[in-house]
Amino acid sequence: MKKLICVFAALLMLSVSCDMGPQRPQRKHKRPLLVPSSSGNPYEVMVVADDSLWEGYSGRALKAVLNRSIPMLPQQEPVFHVSHVTQRHYDRITNLFRNIIVLKTDPYRVDPKIQIERNVHSYPQLIMTITGESDRSLSPYITEQSNFLVRYFTAEEINREATRLEDEYNLKFNEKVKEMFGCEFHIPADIRKMKVGKDFIWASDDGLSSIQNICIYSYPYFTEQVFSGRKVYMALRDSFMRANIPGEHPGSVMATNHEFCDVVNMDIQGHYVQEARGLWEMTGEAMGGPFVSHSQVDTVNHRVIVVEGFVYAPDKMKRTMLRRLEAALYTLRLP
Repeated sequence: MKKLICVFAALLMLSVSCDMGPQRPQRKHKRPLLVPSSSGNPYEVMVVADDSLWEGYSGRALKAVLNRSIPMLPQQEPVFHVSHVTQRHYDRITNLFRNIIVLKTDPYRVDPKIQIERNVHSYPQLIMTITGESDRSLSPYITEQSNFLVRYFTAEEINREATRLEDEYNLKFNEKVKEMFGCEFHIPADIRKMKVGKDFIWASDDGLSSIQNICIYSYPYFTEQVFSGRKVYMALRDSFMRANIPGEHPGSVMATNHEFCDVVNMDIQGHYVQEARGLWEMTGEAMGGPFVSHSQVDTVNHRVIVVEGFVYAPDKMKRTMLRRLEAALYTLRLP
């Protein structure tokens, strides 16, 4: 059975008292029989709450969480697009939405809790019910769990796209990656333009007003100092991009914006991964955008494999495009 690339473990029933970190991957959720397809677009969340809650303390707290800006993007974009319906209008049409948060009060619920269900009314679907004693008691609890809420729904969407890429991907690109790097790496089928360099492959789509790009490259692994922080990462990235991705004008090359780059350590399927997020730019040109990358060690061949997605989309929102590319990074399988 194919492995599902997953950021968080499945939690069918959960009472949350603290932030949840990354968990081991899970197997793919099977589609229930006779369950229709969900509605809504990726990174859209529908909140089900009576007007008294939605306009009250808890509703304001939840709006602040879901509407906060995503870091490392060139313009402000909310983490989710949010809509609202009351309990009275939560029916056989609205309950098909892909991501749902239900706000409820229960005078007997002294300690607030979060309950999670999947694929109840449609597929794929995540329903998160947040219950507390009162509107006032729910508000601080939602604020405390803000990172958990954002990470959980974001991970769910990344998992969905990564799962889809297990079956629908650019076969030609994957075969070239196997030939050059001995890896499996699935990218969206519409990203089909390909340029091959030394230990480097760059693929992009046919977009006119926006371009989605993915690349993979490698270098020898001699010391763990290559993972010592953002300065080392940026120097390595700049050297590869300078050699492989030129600009339109002579002397113009891709470079990392050194003011906007963040590097963190992660664990994916039991493997150490260095994740980097930031902004790129073309030197001497008015071009740039966001990127996200994963670096990890191929212990069989003693080298570092780097996979990256980056977007060029002037005057467009970039959240969903970049997260689509980010999901592809989780499909990388080393020897």
